[in-house]
This record gives sequence, structure tokens and C-alpha cells, in this order.
Amino acid sequence: MSRYARQIALRQVGDAGQARLRAAHVLVVGAGALGVPVLQYLAGAGVGAITLIDGDTVAESNLHRQPLYKMKDIGRPKVEAAAEALAALNPEVSVTAECAWLTPANAPALVEHADVVLDCADTFAASFTLSDMALAAGKPLVSASALGLSGYVGGFCATAPSLRAVFPDLPQTATTCATAGVLGPVVAAMGAMQAQMALAILLELAPSPLGQMMVWDATNWRMSGFRFDAAPEPASPARFIATGQITPSDLVIDLRSEAPAPFRDAALHLSSDALSELALPDDGARVVLACRTGLRAYHAATALRHRWDGDIALVALPDC
Repeated sequence: MSRYARQIALRQVGDAGQARLRAAHVLVVGAGALGVPVLQYLAGAGVGAITLIDGDTVAESNLHRQPLYKMKDIGRPKVEAAAEALAALNPEVSVTAECAWLTPANAPALVEHADVVLDCADTFAASFTLSDMALAAGKPLVSASALGLSGYVGGFCATAPSLRAVFPDLPQTATTCATAGVLGPVVAAMGAMQAQMALAILLELAPSPLGQMMVWDATNWRMSGFRFDAAPEPASPARFIATGQITPSDLVIDLRSEAPAPFRDAALHLSSDALSELALPDDGARVVLACRTGLRAYHAATALRHRWDGDIALVALPDC
């Protein structure tokens, strides 16, 4: 136990806490800039089992903020390179690597088998999908995001409100690290705090990080936080589904202006503005709104709610 002697020395951990960490199973979604510090610190702390899912490969542009990977890893699946690095760091930790993207189809089983879920994907569709699944399963979710010189991290679901409750209104457009840039230490700080929140949940430390939001602004050197324990859940949110969960009776609308044709033969190819004049089906039917990130579909669903009470589902098509 000399490996963990410094943390066992903490009265909040001790031998019982270390045994609790060794018996824990954590799901980490995303092996990028948030996932790298999360994986390193959870493996270093002796979390017994980690399931890691990510469909990306290592690129040279990743290396400034994902130092777990080396030049020799360029082109390899991130989960493969990460699992190899974690085995070298702590062979006592079991890492199950899944080279795939998280979808509403594979998320339920992954969430079900985890004690804590960590959202390191930093994408709108993945974050809301994980929040919906974690809320339904009663599992704690630690979600973070970083962009430019700022970021946030929070503890959601289980005994706390969901991500949707804290972010009921979303921007019309979303920027990414590729378009807006990011400094490595900023996103690393958010990932390290995710790992700290996950360990606090597993160790049942008080006060709980569930229901707590932390915001870091590196431009003005300011860290702030607030509790959101009483945030109300939205009444009937439109949820994400996988393309394989679309049924023949669904009215499918592809909102992508950047795509030359809809992703399904039976789908309508419309702009968001054209939805206001669309003839809608009976309330017993379902409308499926699709776009690249899910953000246009989310706003289209919000607008559609004002004139239609039927079921609405969202689809993100990042690879189409």
C-alpha cells in the first residue's frame, strides 16, 4: 500500500476509503484534453476499474493539451494509447477501452455498470445524452467543459439536478477548441477538478460535489462557484436518439444546410426557418430533428413545442 500512502494518510480516506476506491468502477467518456488528467489521477489514486470510450485517434494538434500521448502515438486510437499509458502508470487498475463514439444506443449499458460517470467528451449531444441516462439510472455525473481561457465543472444527477436543469437555455451557435482555441493548462485544470469530484463522490466526502458548479476564468484569474440543488428539471425535454433508433413511422427532418442531401432517403431536407410552415403529423407520431451537433435540432425542437405537443427526438450527425 506504499503507492497510496500519502492519500491513505488523509483522515477522509484511510484504509476504508482506499478499499472503496479499489472496488469502484468509473465510466470516462472522452480521452481528450479533459479525459487525460481525469484518467491519470483516477488511475494514480487506485480506482479499481475504468471503462473508457472514445472513437478518436491521436493527432499532432492534440499534443499541446493531451500530454498523456507521445509523438509515436499519432494515428493510434486514443483509447488504445491511453490504456497502454495507464497500465504503465498503475498496473493494478483495470482499463476497458472501447474505440467507439458514445451514442444514445450504447450509453445506457455503459452508465448502468458505472458507479460514477465522467463526461469528458465536451460535446453538446454527448453531455445531454449522458445527463439523461445518468438521471434515469440515479448515477452521479461529473461534467466539464473548457474553451479559450475559461471552463466549468459540476456534479449532476443522482441526488442533484441534471445538466438540463442547470443549462435550460443554450446559445444559438457553439464554438469549439478548433475554432476558438484553448490553452492546455485551462482544460487540464477542469479535468483535474473532475477527477477530484469523482474521488469525493466515491469516498462520500461532505459536502458532496453533487449540486456544485465551479467556474474558472483564467483571463481575470478568478474561480467562482455556486450550488444548484433546487434547479427545476425541464418538463418534457426532447431527448437524443441514435440513428438506429429511428422508426419507419417517424417524420425525420435533416436540418443540415452543409449536407447536400438528407442522411436518410425518407427524410425531409429543410432549414430551421422552414419548420414554421411545415404540416405536422398527429400528436401520436414522433418528429425526429437532425443536425451535425444537435444544437440546431435542439432550438428547432424548442420552437416546435410552441405549436405541437407530440413527441420530439434529436439526432446528432457529427460524422455524416
